[in-house]
Amino acid sequence: MPGSGRTPAAPGAAPQTTGRAPDRTRDRAATEERILGAVGEVLARDGFGAVGVNAIARQAGVDKVLIYRYFGGLPALLRAWGESGRFWPRVADLLGPDPQALLALPAAERYARFFEHFIDELRRRPLTLEILAAELMERNELTALLEAEREAWGEEAVQVLGGADFAARPHLQGVTLLLVAGVRYLLLRSRRIRTFGGVDLRSEAGWLQLKQAIRVLARETFAAAPP
Repeated sequence: MPGSGRTPAAPGAAPQTTGRAPDRTRDRAATEERILGAVGEVLARDGFGAVGVNAIARQAGVDKVLIYRYFGGLPALLRAWGESGRFWPRVADLLGPDPQALLALPAAERYARFFEHFIDELRRRPLTLEILAAELMERNELTALLEAEREAWGEEAVQVLGGADFAARPHLQGVTLLLVAGVRYLLLRSRRIRTFGGVDLRSEAGWLQLKQAIRVLARETFAAAPP
């Protein structure tokens, strides 16, 4: 092409390149994302009994060798998936865009907002609800891995919500456990039944009512003198 300053390639010559190597780091990151996404899809669709390297590789559209290369095998892959926040919201996800601001709030407000974020994060994870429902019907080494992740989450959450006010009320650990379990149960129930106790579990208004109840509980709990 005149004026282009580029010498035309000879017939049969290899095409010219820019001299830049392919970004293998970016390719690997994208592949890992596809594999992690496929874990949840297989679990939600087929249940724990169908989860295996072959099924996940097919869902992700990758060679199963990459699962072993990038994650080391199925248990490590499930652990990475559990830690990624795709299944269960990480504590950091529940602190909002300004964690330091939330942690600086009075204990009652911090507690209430943490649960508000917890409810919102689980509601936007329909795959998680499918997997939690399947988990109730089947227990194996794979479900045990996810259980261990949630136990670690609970310990971290208590530390984040902690402080003198929390430490002075040891009964709050049980209250918090009941609230976490209650939110999970109501979300699972909402998959099949819309209303529970007169609350519309499929509406924003229904969940706002429950959030407000938690806020009142938190305010009264922390306002009372420690037992």
